Amino acid sequence: MTHLTFKVQGMRCAACANVVETALRSLPGVMDCEINFAAAQATVAYDPQRVTWSDLQGAIAKAGYHAKRLPEEGLVTDTAAEEFAYRAELRRLKRRLLFAGGATLLLLLGNLPMMTGWYLPWIPAWLHHPWVQLLLTAPIQFWSGESFYEGAWRALRYRTATMDTLVALGTSVAFFYSLFVTLFPRTFHAHTPEVYYEVSAVVITLILLGRFLESRAKRETAAAIRKLLALQPKTARVIRNGEAVEVPLIEVQGGDRLLVRPGEKIPVDGEIVAGASTVDESMVTGESLPVEKREGDEVIGGTLNQTGSLQMRATRVGQQTFLAHMIRLVQQAQASKAPIQKLADRITAWFVPTVLAIALLTGLLWLTVGGNPTLALLTTIGVLIIACPCALGLATPTSIMVATGKAAEYGILIKEARSLQLAHRVQTVVLDKTGTLTQGHPSVTDFYTESDPITLLHLAASVEWHSEHPLAAAVVEYAQAQGVSPQPVRDFVATIGQGVQGMVDEQWVRLGTPAFLEAHGIDITPWQPQAQTFAAQGKTVVWMAVNAEVRGLMAIADTLKPEAPTVIATLKRMGREVILLTGDHAVTAAAIARQVGIDQYVAHVRPDQKAAIIADLQRQGKCVAMVGDGINDAPALAQADVGIALGTGTDVAIASSDITLISGHLQGIVTALQLSRATLQNIRQNLFLAFIYNVAGIPIAAGILYPLSGWLLNPMLAGAAMAFSSFSVVMNALRLRYFRPQLTALS
Repeated sequence: MTHLTFKVQGMRCAACANVVETALRSLPGVMDCEINFAAAQATVAYDPQRVTWSDLQGAIAKAGYHAKRLPEEGLVTDTAAEEFAYRAELRRLKRRLLFAGGATLLLLLGNLPMMTGWYLPWIPAWLHHPWVQLLLTAPIQFWSGESFYEGAWRALRYRTATMDTLVALGTSVAFFYSLFVTLFPRTFHAHTPEVYYEVSAVVITLILLGRFLESRAKRETAAAIRKLLALQPKTARVIRNGEAVEVPLIEVQGGDRLLVRPGEKIPVDGEIVAGASTVDESMVTGESLPVEKREGDEVIGGTLNQTGSLQMRATRVGQQTFLAHMIRLVQQAQASKAPIQKLADRITAWFVPTVLAIALLTGLLWLTVGGNPTLALLTTIGVLIIACPCALGLATPTSIMVATGKAAEYGILIKEARSLQLAHRVQTVVLDKTGTLTQGHPSVTDFYTESDPITLLHLAASVEWHSEHPLAAAVVEYAQAQGVSPQPVRDFVATIGQGVQGMVDEQWVRLGTPAFLEAHGIDITPWQPQAQTFAAQGKTVVWMAVNAEVRGLMAIADTLKPEAPTVIATLKRMGREVILLTGDHAVTAAAIARQVGIDQYVAHVRPDQKAAIIADLQRQGKCVAMVGDGINDAPALAQADVGIALGTGTDVAIASSDITLISGHLQGIVTALQLSRATLQNIRQNLFLAFIYNVAGIPIAAGILYPLSGWLLNPMLAGAAMAFSSFSVVMNALRLRYFRPQLTALS
């Protein structure tokens, strides 16, 4: 099975999206299909042995739309073309809107005395003449409103109906009725009956205005993708024959040596081979502080080199870069459908046919019961015009697009809309320890000694520098942080599982377990109370002896991430249950849990047991999020309702997760949950706005208030309500751009 995402041009409402989806699903080799009206994209799962790209394109063309493949090579190859096409379409719409607006204004001026009952001598009487109104309205109807007829004709060919059908039908009824009255004024009455050219003109103008505003607003929902694309520089400096040559980015290949000067963007992913600098990675990882980079460190394409000149070796280029992967994930999430959208889709599928039926029944009712053709005409037009499925189609995807883009700004990648919707329902957050709550590597936390610590560090670092053990690396790193450098060592010996020893400055230096020191006849009794204190805190104790005497204790532990206690406190304040899972022994698990404020923990857990524990929590009816970073966390991440992987972890863990925190900062957990809640609230608001227009508007437009109050909804007002319903939904979705996470500790 193959998955393909591509653009669909020409969709103007949610009903259009349903037409495209139906057309694609009718192909025998298509297994699944999702249409995102807001993103104008289709995602299709199909059998390439039975369906080709030409088949997909042909089915969409038969439905009256145009399919366009997304660029596969590079990241920005099609951006300029898309921008040009968007601006050209906007200019075309603007020209037709301006003409319609000017002509409609003249029509309204001509009808102002009749509508207000006032005599206005400054308005020429000929503006109210039916033939003048016909000449003003005809270009609006058939030029400015051409797109409505095109859309209605496409829908008719496919035996369906869309918003264009409603608009074309409603305005045509008003226009051709008025045209008939103009040509044959005495057919119905002895006197000249009224014409309704201004109704048709105002409705088309207002809908075009709404479409224009909606088009500009919808563009803002895709701002996240454009920002990510803008991160990629267009050129890179490749070092060839000892000189830096500027070449287009697409020509950079893996293994090329690149020069990046201060203030320039790093062109592709790579490894620093010379130089040192600070790099601003905030635009990719969401980490606000610059990161120090030196030889051997990895750098991400699109980040900003700040202070020093760097030489790097390109390791990933083109579609393999982290930025390209990030863009694909954001696009994938924006094109996916949230479960809540299924309700709107089901309603939209039946909406337009239902509205047509209501409009027909309304007209027949007022014609037969009331015997009033004018009332029947106005109510029929009102029902057709006010019913707009666009708002329903935009309610969910616009919020999803803005929210996933906002998440990317905070260094959070959300793979699909389902995860974003589900995250706010999470009741239990399960966290791995190593690399998730902790830094993932051992560090010296305490150095207990009764002697000169710097002198002892010189001795310890000199011996441990020759060892490959992780604890030895922690000792050397700690010594270097204190400004201590290793000294020459003689007779170095490492005893596996015990410790190391060597001669430094004619002194025997030994570091290791208490049994290792006792095996060399060294008395450890006076130091045991302090060693037991460190052990009770879940720390590994490295004993240090010089010659035949214990001189110090080093406590080593995988240190907590500084934000961990605050994040845990915030999760608990939000009402989430927090559980720690670790393969470490119970003492270490208890110590870590106590330090971060976690009440429940499970130690000695194997990878397969982690997934089983998640499943057990789910059987209890809990919605579970698993947070991890390692290969051993992959089964649990896949089992959880929402899997959250740290971007600093393994590729396997990231692939198994639903949400990725690029920087590995735990605050992303809180941000994801809070953003999910804000997004669902926004979607519900959008659905309310979409429904309220139709639930309240259609009965009023049908004349339900007329027998009681004599008040009838003017079709012009119906057109205004319909035009601005979609615009209000998009503008409400854009409020998510101002989302800010709240991270507060318990008081």
